[in-house]
Amino acid sequence: MTQRSEHVPAIIPPVEHRRIAQAIVDFVSQIPGSRIDGSRDPATEARRLANRAAQHAALTAGSLALPPGPLGWLTLLPELIAIWKIQAQLVSDIAAAYGRHATLEREQMLWCLFRHTAAQAFRDLAVQIGDRLVFRRMTRGVAQRIAGQVGVKLSRRTLSEGLSRWLPLIGALGVGAYAYYDTGQVAGTAIALFSGEVMFEPGTPADAQTDVPPPAGDSPPAPFAQIPAAGRTPRPPAE
Repeated sequence: MTQRSEHVPAIIPPVEHRRIAQAIVDFVSQIPGSRIDGSRDPATEARRLANRAAQHAALTAGSLALPPGPLGWLTLLPELIAIWKIQAQLVSDIAAAYGRHATLEREQMLWCLFRHTAAQAFRDLAVQIGDRLVFRRMTRGVAQRIAGQVGVKLSRRTLSEGLSRWLPLIGALGVGAYAYYDTGQVAGTAIALFSGEVMFEPGTPADAQTDVPPPAGDSPPAPFAQIPAAGRTPRPPAE
C-alpha cells in the first residue's frame, strides 16, 4: 500500500477564485490618497515611482513566500492583497504626478491594476475611440463580472506560487521577481492612461444593483463626460 507523504500534499488547490473576486470588488471600492504633487516632468516622476514600487512589491512578495509548506500556503491571499495595496498606491501617485488624482475613480483603478491580467474581461468597461479611452460607469454587476474573470486567472497563478512554497528560498526569489514584473505592468498601464485623454460615458451610477440594458434602436450615443488631460479640476456630478 502506497503511503501519502506527510510533507507534500497529494493535491494542492489554488486559492478559490470567488474569494479572490470578492477581495477585488472590496479592494477597488476605495481610492488611496497621494502626497505626490503634479510634476513638470510626469513621465520621469512616474518611472521613478514605478521602480520604487516594483522593488517594494518584490521584497514584500518574496518575504511572504519564505514560510515553507502549509504555513506558506496560508499567505497566498494576503500576499495578493499586500501587492495590490502597493500597486494601488502606485496608480494613485502616478495619477497625481500627471495632475489627475482628483478625477481618479474605481473604474480607472480596476483597469490599471488588472487589465494586463485579463484584458478580455474589460470589454464592458472601456473602449478605445481614436486616441481617447472611453470608460463606462461600472455597475455592481459589471464589477463582479470583471472581478470574476480576473479571479479565475489569479487563482490559476496561485497554484504555481503555492507549489513554490515547498522550495522556500528558490520559490521566494521567483515570487519576488514576478511581483516586480507585475508591478511594472501596472505602472505601464497607468502611465498610458493618465498621459492620454480619458472620457466617461454618462450612465448608471456606480453603486447600482443591476446593469442597465443598452438603448434599443439606432439612436446616437449620449455625449461623453470628458476628463481634462491635465489639471486637478474634478468632473461635475452627473445629473
